[in-house]
Amino acid sequence: MTFIWADALWLLLLLPLLVAAYLWLLRRRKLISVRYANMALVKQAIGSGLNWRRHLPPALLLIAIALLLVAVARPAAILTLPSNRAVVILAMDVSGSMRAQDIAPNRIVAAQTAAKQFIADLPGDVEIGIVAFASTALLVQVPTIDRSALNDAIDRFQLRRGTAIGDGILISLATIFPEDRFDVSPGSSTNAAMDQLGTPMNSGPASRSLDDQTQSPRTEHVPVPPGSYSNAVIVLLTDGATTTGRDPIQSGQVAADYGVKIYTVGFGSPDGSVVDMGGFSMRALPDLDTLKKIAGMTNGEFFDAQSADDLTKVYKTLSTKVTGERKLTEISFILAGIGAILTLAASGLSMLWFGRVA
Repeated sequence: MTFIWADALWLLLLLPLLVAAYLWLLRRRKLISVRYANMALVKQAIGSGLNWRRHLPPALLLIAIALLLVAVARPAAILTLPSNRAVVILAMDVSGSMRAQDIAPNRIVAAQTAAKQFIADLPGDVEIGIVAFASTALLVQVPTIDRSALNDAIDRFQLRRGTAIGDGILISLATIFPEDRFDVSPGSSTNAAMDQLGTPMNSGPASRSLDDQTQSPRTEHVPVPPGSYSNAVIVLLTDGATTTGRDPIQSGQVAADYGVKIYTVGFGSPDGSVVDMGGFSMRALPDLDTLKKIAGMTNGEFFDAQSADDLTKVYKTLSTKVTGERKLTEISFILAGIGAILTLAASGLSMLWFGRVA
């Protein structure tokens, strides 16, 4: 916890003075009461020192004053609050290595199942877009709240050679910022996706090709702090290392300059799996170091999913992270509210037990 007006905490020095004043009043009351001749009246005036009810209301009032004084200092704490984030881009690896069977029944089916559950767990008003990348990166579903369309897009995944993680990031950024131009590899575009998958793409501004976007005058982007863009995030899953396309670290830096967080997921067993790719064999292992760097430079987070259960847990965690943000939030109203309640409780108990507010 921090305090915006920390100097106001000096006001807490008033508390010992209040305690001293209360003790002085008790002593004064005893001195006055001994003047009475009637001992019954003396006992009534002095009361029993063991009567806890006598001291409870003042104690509650003292605690209330302490809380109100702390509230004046405007305390703040890191809290998880609902995010105003509107778009989540799922960038998923559809390279040939995703057919590896080290994760049953194979990596691509496990990834598709987990992605569908992730979509179901997100609030219904969050738009989700899907980017698939292999040798090229393709926007296979423009951001939408239509969960059926999203699930259909995931079901249409077809595996291809190559892994272009950098292009997957850039196409995701192009989807979030359709008016800006991003330097992706030839063949990677937002409207070429359905030529590959065999289904027409939804129309709309977000489905323009990058070639169309380059026709408008280009303005130089002014970098912003990493992770500062709160309206969209990218969730990137891959089981391999970059073999083609733009450098993923450079693409990650572009995302950082735009303030977009990237949550990266490395998918696959620790020892990998040998996959037959067009007549030759290769061992599929995710490039965890690169994924960690991308997550770090964008103020996102890296996850290592070594099984289908791991991936389900990762997506479950992500569903909370992308819809909630940890922010430094002033909580003085909480302390002020508790202080007000304790003040009312002290007054109520005093009236109930002694017939007066004292």
